[in-house]
Parts: sequence; C-alpha cells; structure tokens
Amino acid sequence: MTPSDREALRTAADRLESLAGRTTGGDWRTGGLLASRPEVIAHFPDGATEHVAEARAGTAGWITALSPAIAGPLVSWLRSAADADAVDPAAVAVGDALLSRLPPS
Repeated sequence: MTPSDREALRTAADRLESLAGRTTGGDWRTGGLLASRPEVIAHFPDGATEHVAEARAGTAGWITALSPAIAGPLVSWLRSAADADAVDPAAVAVGDALLSRLPPS
C-alpha cells in the first residue's frame, strides 16, 4: 500500500465520520403501515423517534454517500478480509453491523 493509498483511506474515513455527525442519528429502522411504502424511522436512546424522510437536509448526503455503488467495494473488502490470514477486527465489526440490519437472502 502506498502512502497516497493510506492518505486516501484516512480521508475517506474522516469524511464519513464527519458526514455521520451531521446526519440524523439514531438506529434507522423501517416501519409504517404499508409494506409497499415503508417509512425509515430513526430511533433514539431516549425513546424519541424521527422520520428520516422529514429530515432530508440531514440525511440526503448520507443516503447518497452510501448508495448501492458502495456495495461492490464493500463486498470485496469483506470477502478479502474473510480470506486473509489474520481477520481485521474492523471488518468483523462492519460485518456484524451489516448482519444485524440486512434482510435474510
């Protein structure tokens, strides 16, 4: 890995962290009455909720940053980490977080 690769990874991490700080927080889950039009609701530790769609100014950047275009590189990283001699704890944490949220295939 070159120094510029390392810098790119750090920059991406910094930008994602910054964006997360500006985005509607909480645990986003689907809800609503119509299965054909589910709502995304942020659930906060104090029991409060917020409809993510109503907070578009805070969530649009997050949604576009983590669009399906990220799936390919993320899948490659997770598979590469799974096949490595030593599994990266960060990859395990991301995998666990995804498994707790992804629907079964």
